[in-house]
Amino acid sequence: MHFERAYCLYRCNRSKEALDVINELDKLNDEIRELQAQVLYRLDRFSEAFEIYRELSLKSDDDYKDERDTNLGASLTYSGSDLINNHINEIREDTYELCFNKACVIIALGQYAEAERKLRQCEKLCRDALEEDGLSEEEIQVELAHIKIQLGFIYHKQGRIREAHQLYTSNLKLKLEDIALAAVACNNAIIINKDQNVFDSKKKLKIATNEILKYKLTLRQRKFICLNKAMLNYYTNQFDACRKVCDTIESMWSDMNIYTSIIKAFILVKEGNYDEAMNILNHCQINNEEEKLHLQLVCVQLWLMQGNRLRACQILEDTGINRYRPGIVGALITLYSAEGKEDIAQKIYKETVEWYKVNKKTEGDLTNLWKQAAEFHLRNGQAQVAANSLEELLRESPNDKRALGQLIIAYAEFDKNKAMALATNLFSKDELYAGIDRDNVDSSTWLSTKKVPANNSPAVSSTPSSENVHVSKKKKHRKRKGKLPKNYDPKVAVDPERWLPKYERAGFRKKRDRRVKDVIKGSQGTASGQAELFDFSAKIATDSDQQDSPRVEPSP
Repeated sequence: MHFERAYCLYRCNRSKEALDVINELDKLNDEIRELQAQVLYRLDRFSEAFEIYRELSLKSDDDYKDERDTNLGASLTYSGSDLINNHINEIREDTYELCFNKACVIIALGQYAEAERKLRQCEKLCRDALEEDGLSEEEIQVELAHIKIQLGFIYHKQGRIREAHQLYTSNLKLKLEDIALAAVACNNAIIINKDQNVFDSKKKLKIATNEILKYKLTLRQRKFICLNKAMLNYYTNQFDACRKVCDTIESMWSDMNIYTSIIKAFILVKEGNYDEAMNILNHCQINNEEEKLHLQLVCVQLWLMQGNRLRACQILEDTGINRYRPGIVGALITLYSAEGKEDIAQKIYKETVEWYKVNKKTEGDLTNLWKQAAEFHLRNGQAQVAANSLEELLRESPNDKRALGQLIIAYAEFDKNKAMALATNLFSKDELYAGIDRDNVDSSTWLSTKKVPANNSPAVSSTPSSENVHVSKKKKHRKRKGKLPKNYDPKVAVDPERWLPKYERAGFRKKRDRRVKDVIKGSQGTASGQAELFDFSAKIATDSDQQDSPRVEPSP
């Protein structure tokens, strides 16, 4: 009964105990191996789960093969880039579940454009399958939600924040049955909100931190949802609550210390204690080089917030081989230029160009770096260094005629023969003349830039005669003295309020209104003579005077 006992423990979310029961067996059949893979996946041991699923998938050919291959793709997604690169081609994509997991594997490699295309394909497969089953449009939208939210994540990583936020919010309005899916969408929406829409973020955080999710989300997802809870407390200035959450994270997951230390440091910055914030960052535990660079950039940010650019530059230059990354090079050039140290900025550009030439490294698209370096050195009269940058640029973009023209200008400063040789690679005459009508260019009509209005009158001889010559003389305008008022006295000062209307002047007195004010004001259309006609109080008084019988009091 080992299988039955292990399965019961697995369903009760006691995964470690379930694995212990399985490990007691000497020989495992395929049924127990499959359960073992499920338990390992639940325990976040994805690489081991992947190997078992792969073994079972290769030798099995029953009705559950699609489900096994789906689990195979899910395990590979979290197994690390090395394993993914080796086995990504083994993932099938003929059903929409398999296609979705293939897209997730591609996302794990950071290939977001390709993953977007795969998700679009997955969406079409899913819609077609559900329409065949006869589901309504509302039910189809609910089923498509996991694809749309994953697509929102891709947009989020690509910087298309508005599109990502729209996908998160629109799918959260649906009646999602999968609470884990809703939690992921809520967490990502909180990140976009930051310090805006705080009330909305708090509502979403309650969904993302539900206790049930402990067994629905992976360990990595739970870590970062908890970290985002601390970040939200930071944004809402709830510093004590934020520190408590950070302490909880540190006690549960020691590998998150770098993130909690950064949050605590920025709390101290908000409180104005920069020295203690720097002390926390300097004593933070670092696990790898990537975390070290992250921490150094945070320190740079703190120094810049204090206005100390040179100290920030010093930290950036101490980042080792990372100092040649385009982003850090750009930051150094900007900061040194702002400090007026153009010579150091030139030196950094020169060292960067030489480093890339020697090491032949590729950090994405370096075209912009070479362009900026070349223009910077040309402005500062360093043509030879600029030529090195332009050569690297032309190596990456050989058809860039603008860069070729700049290289010719640079070589003209110190090597005219090479400049002349390169000039032969510029546009030929045939390329320049393409699309131009030479006959029109040769005619003189295109030279005229002033439009001459059409004249329908008969032609007149160009030779002037005494009859039709009319010489127009320019009229001379005499300046006349301004007229002064008849009672003008130059000895008396001019009234400064003479141009103001009378009712705005200081000495203005309003005339007394002598009109009758006791006008009967009634409803519109009522004449004053009819006031007595509608005065019922007067009528009641008259009737009571005319009655002969005494007034009788009503009975209680």
